[in-house]
Amino acid sequence: MTSSYAYLTTAEVADYLRLKERKVYDLVKQGQIPCTKVTGKLLFPRQSIDLWLMNHLEGDQPPDKRLPCVLAGSQDPLLEWAVRESGSNLALLCHGSGDGVRRLLTDEAMLAGLHMIDFERGSYNQPQDLGLGGVRDLVLIHWAKRRQGLLLAQGNPLGITALGDLVRERPRIVCRQPEAGAERLLHYLLRREVIDYRQLNPISHPALGEDDLALAISQDEADVGLGVEAAARRHGLHFLPLHTERFDLALRRRSYFEPPIQRLLAFAQGKRCQARAHAMGGYDVSEMGAIVYNA
Repeated sequence: MTSSYAYLTTAEVADYLRLKERKVYDLVKQGQIPCTKVTGKLLFPRQSIDLWLMNHLEGDQPPDKRLPCVLAGSQDPLLEWAVRESGSNLALLCHGSGDGVRRLLTDEAMLAGLHMIDFERGSYNQPQDLGLGGVRDLVLIHWAKRRQGLLLAQGNPLGITALGDLVRERPRIVCRQPEAGAERLLHYLLRREVIDYRQLNPISHPALGEDDLALAISQDEADVGLGVEAAARRHGLHFLPLHTERFDLALRRRSYFEPPIQRLLAFAQGKRCQARAHAMGGYDVSEMGAIVYNA
C-alpha cells in the first residue's frame, strides 16, 4: 500500500502511478515529473504528483495560449518581497482580490492573491463565492495567515482601542476600493459589532494597496485604516490587532508547473523566506505552500 506521507519515495510513487520504477527515473531525467533530492535520495511531493497527474488527464489539456507572467489580486508585503527575491520574473499588478479574480478568469494573469471572507461563515476564499466555482482546473495554494487590524499614527494620539471608536471619535478613515478583500473584511467586522458603515468618516480617495493606506496615515491624510501588521511595522505605525485572515494564491492547474510559479514556491519553502516573515511580523507561514483546493 502506498505511503500516507506527504513525500513519496521512488518505489512508492511508481506504485501510486502504476508505473515501473525505471519509467519514473526516466520521467525524472526528462524533467517531466515534480520531485526533490534530499541527501541524494529522490522524494516526490504527493500534492504535486496529484496536480501533475490531473494536468495530464485526457480531455483536460490546456490551450496553446500561454498566460502572461503576472501576479494580480491583493497586495501582500511578504509575497511582493518573495516575488522579487525568488527571481520568479512575475510582474505585479495588485489592485485587490476582486480584480485578481477577474484577471484570472480572463487569462490576464497567471496567479492571483486572494483574502476574501464569507460574511455568513467567516471562511475564506471559497471558489463558488468568488465566482470561480466553474473553473475546472482551479488550484488554491495557501500562502500565509496574516494579522489584520487598525493602522494608527505612531503613539496612537487619538487613543483608539476598539472598532467602536471609529464611530465615537469620528477619526478620518482611509478605506480600500470596494472589491478589495480588506474592504470586505471591514464590512464584516463592523457587521459583527453591529456598527453601521455609513457612520464612518472616510476620506475622499480609497487606498489601492497596503502601502498606500499606511502612507495616507503617516502623511496625516487620514487617522486610521484597516491593514496588515507588516505594513504598520514597515511604516512605523501603531497597530491594533483585530482579526487573523487566510491569504491564498489562485491559479490554473497548468500554471502550477510553469517556471515562475515553481521558482516562487521553492523559494517560499526556504529558511530565508521563513525568517523574513518572522521579521515582518503578523504572519503565520507554518502551512505555506499547502494545496487547499484542487478542482
